[in-house]
Amino acid sequence: MDSPPKPNDHQPNGDSSLIENHHPPKKLKSLPSIPISPTEIASEFAHHDPSIARINNGSFGSCPASILSVQSFYQHLYLRQPDHFYFNHLKPAILKSRSFIKDLINADDVDEIAIVDNATTAAAIVLQQIAWAFWEGRFRPGDAVVMLHYAYGAVKKSIEAYVARAGGHVIEVGLPFPVRSNAEIICEFRSALGEGKANGRRVRLAVIDHITSMPSVLIPVKELTRICREEGVDQVFVDAAHAIGNIEVDVKDIGADFYTSNLHKWLFCPPSAAFLHCKKWNSNPNSTDLHHPVVSHEYGNGLAIESTWIGTRDYSAQLVVPSVIEFVNRFEGGIEGIRRRNHEAVVEMGNMLAESWETHLGTPPEMSMSMIMVGLPSSLRISSDKDAMKLRTHLRDSFGVEVPIYFRVQRDEGVGVSDKNGCVTGCFPLRTEKADHNSKVAWRFWCLPAEAMKISGTSHNLMTRLGRRKRVSVHKNSSNQI
Repeated sequence: MDSPPKPNDHQPNGDSSLIENHHPPKKLKSLPSIPISPTEIASEFAHHDPSIARINNGSFGSCPASILSVQSFYQHLYLRQPDHFYFNHLKPAILKSRSFIKDLINADDVDEIAIVDNATTAAAIVLQQIAWAFWEGRFRPGDAVVMLHYAYGAVKKSIEAYVARAGGHVIEVGLPFPVRSNAEIICEFRSALGEGKANGRRVRLAVIDHITSMPSVLIPVKELTRICREEGVDQVFVDAAHAIGNIEVDVKDIGADFYTSNLHKWLFCPPSAAFLHCKKWNSNPNSTDLHHPVVSHEYGNGLAIESTWIGTRDYSAQLVVPSVIEFVNRFEGGIEGIRRRNHEAVVEMGNMLAESWETHLGTPPEMSMSMIMVGLPSSLRISSDKDAMKLRTHLRDSFGVEVPIYFRVQRDEGVGVSDKNGCVTGCFPLRTEKADHNSKVAWRFWCLPAEAMKISGTSHNLMTRLGRRKRVSVHKNSSNQI
């Protein structure tokens, strides 16, 4: 085990004066004017395990070394004199990050932006006020909350914990798989709203993903929000955990009451940081009922201020947003250029794999952003979620490849997402500017089915032998949309 770094190792050139003068590392101040080079990109991510092809950016993101250095600066600044940091630095620094986020998502006012740990926390904030409305009698038992069948598992659990227990009726929008068009999604969504309004009920909240996790699909949130307004839905919450860094976000154009996205997945922030955008009270009266689920001294001062202090903890991941924006602006085209190149690369590699394996993509390219689903060959004989997890573990342990494997039986009619006998899709992203590295990763993944069968003799034996093999415990992470 490597020795822990010395304190000065976290500062550029070991310059402890940066802490004494309370300024972040100076080298980041000039980042926007210096285009990043391939050598620098490699250096920024050199701390990643070189033995692992991690085709799974969507779960935990990829924080560059220079941003980790800025985070370390704030951590040391806090530890040097916690009281001074709390009274003089924390709130102004968080306000600065909120201001950058406001501009990034085209919000009207910085007071609409709260920074929280992750999108799951944001969901708890929104769902908590829905639960209170049921308990206080403002909503009637049986009033509905509508969510997509593709919703993230933790958000589904949160809806169960907050809404169902409070007396709400939960309706899942049963989306087809594979998805072929926005029209399919819109049709199913309208049907679910109709069910929610049956027998005189009200639909109190619609929870809509912007980019679903597993399977990975770009959802037409603007159109669905407009439909909610037409149908009298009280509130719309967009869970956009994967949006920032993946797609352009304009919260005014989307028009939802609440919008959240993680900053550590596709925007290079360290884990974990996210924002929750809430429309101002004059257009969203319920926003005044929003409170952080961890109650501390700032309770009652508005969600944005409540979220700046929820007790003693490490806030450094929330403070690096300005430096992250400077970092992404070093790439050609900034964040827009990164998104475009990611999408083009992932579609190219997805098509290459689908053609090689004689399978299909899980969605049309225009419904994929930096993540895409590719059907695995039916010769692997994966027939359950358990088999999919066995294969994922096998790829990690035997080949050094980390990629989520999603299983679902395809619909009966039409073209599926694997060959004539298959029904498993793996979804994987190819990340940012490291095109040469990504090509090698895709080539490595391309060869895996044949190599996996070669090891075990036959594909049937592969699943059988994997089931018998003793392995360390592996924790499933469905948030991965990777």
